[in-house]
Amino acid sequence: MTFKILHKDGKTKARVGVLKTKSGKIETPFFMPVATKTAAKHISSEDLHSMSAKAIISNAFVLSLRPGEDLIKEMGGIGEFMSYKGIVFTDSGGFQMYSPSLYIGSKEEGVMFRDPYAGEKKFVTPEENMKIQLKLGSDVAMCLDSMPLIEESKKSIAEAVRKTTNWAKRCKIQHDKLQFNVSDNKRQLLFGICQGGIHGDLREISAKQIGEIDFDGYAIGGLALGEPKEAEYKMIDVAKSILPENKPVYLMGAGEPIELLEAVSRGVDIFDSRFPTKNARRGTLFTSKGRISIRNAAFKKDNGPIDKECDCFVCKTYTRAYLRHLLMHEEGVGFRLASYHNLYFLQNLMENSRKEIKSGKFKSFVENFKKKYLLSRLKN
Repeated sequence: MTFKILHKDGKTKARVGVLKTKSGKIETPFFMPVATKTAAKHISSEDLHSMSAKAIISNAFVLSLRPGEDLIKEMGGIGEFMSYKGIVFTDSGGFQMYSPSLYIGSKEEGVMFRDPYAGEKKFVTPEENMKIQLKLGSDVAMCLDSMPLIEESKKSIAEAVRKTTNWAKRCKIQHDKLQFNVSDNKRQLLFGICQGGIHGDLREISAKQIGEIDFDGYAIGGLALGEPKEAEYKMIDVAKSILPENKPVYLMGAGEPIELLEAVSRGVDIFDSRFPTKNARRGTLFTSKGRISIRNAAFKKDNGPIDKECDCFVCKTYTRAYLRHLLMHEEGVGFRLASYHNLYFLQNLMENSRKEIKSGKFKSFVENFKKKYLLSRLKN
């Protein structure tokens, strides 16, 4: 069995499960640092291990451009290449359709991207994408999907839903074909992705169509892109009410603490986002009492830790004043320390969530966290 639910919270839809992959097992819910090019920004594999980040996600399309999937395969796959002993997901590259500098357009056969390194056009089909992800050696591959922007017309998003379903079917056929003789314990898993923007009827159609295909897991894509949070949560509810209950569900691109807890409460199991590291580099740090902007002058002489309740090595060792100084001067070590803290904060949040779900106290845990995080952050 690829996924097994171990505990369910009695007052919410939160659950603890175990996802089994060829590299081992991981308990859900969990958050994955984004290692687009086989490295989380300013974070080493040793850092990932020390913060107990047991899964990461890399980008198959970007890696196919440089250094190339063949080289990574020769090096033993992403995990071996970056000396990371954990579970590796690969995104197809569909998210790059959100990037005007990379995305040219899509048609029935696949997606046309721009190679920023060679300056050439690169056409990617669902079938080719499955070959790339298998060569990269990830534990979990994501289907190639058509990801529309939130602001696109409903007609455009409906077309993206149609393409996403067709491409998902083609990905599944190709993925199964390529692993026909592979034993279950060495098989790469494949997740399908539902789209639909914040249109309930389109999200329902997509979830039904993708849910009818027997994937190892399912993802909710095209959210956490700046839409109102209540709209995001409503779309999660729609997708979760339709997608198979016995399979893991992955909310792509979500990385704000309360956003994660709200999604866990709705039965989501897996998360990833650039949000924690991107914000860290800009000086926005997570604390148990809300986010703080460490670049603010108020922290110039603050000799306290980022968060008194955090036990990461950054909080145990360095002051707010020192971290502010490093970030004001854009020192690389400052980027590393800030990024480490934010990622550690989310790993710890997920660990505590699992504990509270098991103890049956998850709802009160979320309420207490939100009260402190939202009401006290302005005092920092």
